[in-house]
Amino acid sequence: MNLKAGVKASENAAFDTAKVYFETGRETLGSRGWEVDYRTMLDLCSHGANACFVTGDFDSMNELIDEVLSKDIDTKEKYRVSEIKLKSLHNIGKFNESIDAALDFNRQLGLPAPKKKPASTFTIIREYIRVKRLLKNKTAEDIANLPRLDDERYEMGQRMNEHLATCVYQVEPTMVPLIAFQSVTTTLKHGLSSSSPSGFAGLGLLLCGPFGKPHEGREMAKAAELILEKPGMRSSATYTKFLTQSFCYHWTLPLQDTIEPLLEWYQRGLEIGDTDSACYCLNSRSYHIFFVGRALDSIQKELEASISVLTQLKQDESLLHCIGLLTTVKKLRGIDDDAGDEILDSILATAASNRDSFLCATVNLMKLEVFVFYQEWKNAVDLVRKAGNVRQFLIGSFHSVHYTFLEALTYLKAAQSASGWKKRQMKKCAHKTIHLIRGWAKRGNVNVVHHLFILEAEHAVLNGKNRKAKESFNAAITTSSRNGFLHDRALAHELASAHFRAQGDDYFGNYHIECSRACCQEWGVLERDKKGIAYCVTRAVSISSNLAYSRLYNSMRKLLSQRIILRTRLVRAVEEWYSLYNPNSVMRQELLGLNSEVGGKRGIVIVEEKIEKDSIPAI
Repeated sequence: MNLKAGVKASENAAFDTAKVYFETGRETLGSRGWEVDYRTMLDLCSHGANACFVTGDFDSMNELIDEVLSKDIDTKEKYRVSEIKLKSLHNIGKFNESIDAALDFNRQLGLPAPKKKPASTFTIIREYIRVKRLLKNKTAEDIANLPRLDDERYEMGQRMNEHLATCVYQVEPTMVPLIAFQSVTTTLKHGLSSSSPSGFAGLGLLLCGPFGKPHEGREMAKAAELILEKPGMRSSATYTKFLTQSFCYHWTLPLQDTIEPLLEWYQRGLEIGDTDSACYCLNSRSYHIFFVGRALDSIQKELEASISVLTQLKQDESLLHCIGLLTTVKKLRGIDDDAGDEILDSILATAASNRDSFLCATVNLMKLEVFVFYQEWKNAVDLVRKAGNVRQFLIGSFHSVHYTFLEALTYLKAAQSASGWKKRQMKKCAHKTIHLIRGWAKRGNVNVVHHLFILEAEHAVLNGKNRKAKESFNAAITTSSRNGFLHDRALAHELASAHFRAQGDDYFGNYHIECSRACCQEWGVLERDKKGIAYCVTRAVSISSNLAYSRLYNSMRKLLSQRIILRTRLVRAVEEWYSLYNPNSVMRQELLGLNSEVGGKRGIVIVEEKIEKDSIPAI
């Protein structure tokens, strides 16, 4: 009776209530429960472990899992608790242990399992050719109409492969194709199971991303969603939707179109108890609304609410990704900037200790985002060089697309300021990444068109083709505006302003900087010159030097002559301080307060150096 009541409560997502029923059932059977009613005791422990996992009671969950695994019973009867164990290990960042457990379970079932090592390109291509032969010319409808899998052993193996793919994506992405191919092969040979949708969604991920066949990838994503309409596919619905919306559709459809479905499936995932996949959807949506340029203050509020939910659900891996994004948003808004650097470095250290390549790559992407937006090109180049080939750890996601754009822009700006062999080297690296983006645009990726125009404009600047640069900047601004990428429009305006000023065209230089300011204000980001000015004030106050304030005053006068808008209150405060020369006056406190109001003291080394050399800050 307690077992039936607990199962019914679980089906209605009342997992706290279900946990009580399962515990009561075990207490009723007593210490000799396994001898008295072995089957009921197994079900009570298995369902109870799942209820404990969903509610975050990991201590009780581990006790129940260990109790079942210690029994001398058939491997198939240990499947349910083995699956929960894999999910719990993944949640706390123990990816390698989770991978080992999944591979070991499949071997115990007598099913093929790949070796835990990097897969060679030859092996991936060989397995892909085999899958292509099995698929032949099957349409999405043909795949969805395959017969149902009736072998319990293969069905368990498929489910294990689903968890395995999630883990290897984060620590050994070259294994992802092998897992996806194996899942698809099993479906084509033996029939559909509840894990088949995620298998075909995984194949769609590979086709859209590294294989460069987005339209074939969308057909596989369509097949996955058609399979979901079949009875008995509910358990993998949230995870499948996460894969299709996060890794497949953005290659040919506007990124904005993925935001609402991800929110919907986050909510539906929680309703059916698939908290892992629900939180994946939540995280993916958070990054997508950032990439499309939603207002930063609204993103910050949403992320703070998400962190509360993820903490309550004990989703440690998703929580770190969310904290990394929130930290970046705050840095862009000028909030807790120094603390933000420490937080990101701490996340990187955690990711390194867990060998979580995906998290490392994501944090490096967020760092590069800040460097590029504030045009700290030296820091950007150093990061790109140190991080290495980040794309291989972000396969299929929009993260990889956006990183490629930032990387290409960084190389172009480095080439513009270099000469000789270094310039040729930077230019070569830029050409390689631009070629990737151009290929994506040709294959129908509408989300990179404005990126390509920005890169073509900067490439024209590098080659001294001013007319081409002007045309490309205008096209970038128009396209980013039409497609809703607000922050990229701000960046395009600012880059255009720098180009026109370098050509001595102050009219268009001022026009584009004003447009950039309007975009920054709408996005909610702290403008680049304000960050520099805030640091100038901090520097002057910290050294308590009349000469430093004199240089600061002259610098601000220069900025005003360039028609860069400053807060009149700030300028007036510096003017009065300049006339007073009194480090103990109330004006010092006002300067400190204004500095906080303008946005903190981000360390712009160039400004500090130029103040000391009695020069004008470079804005």
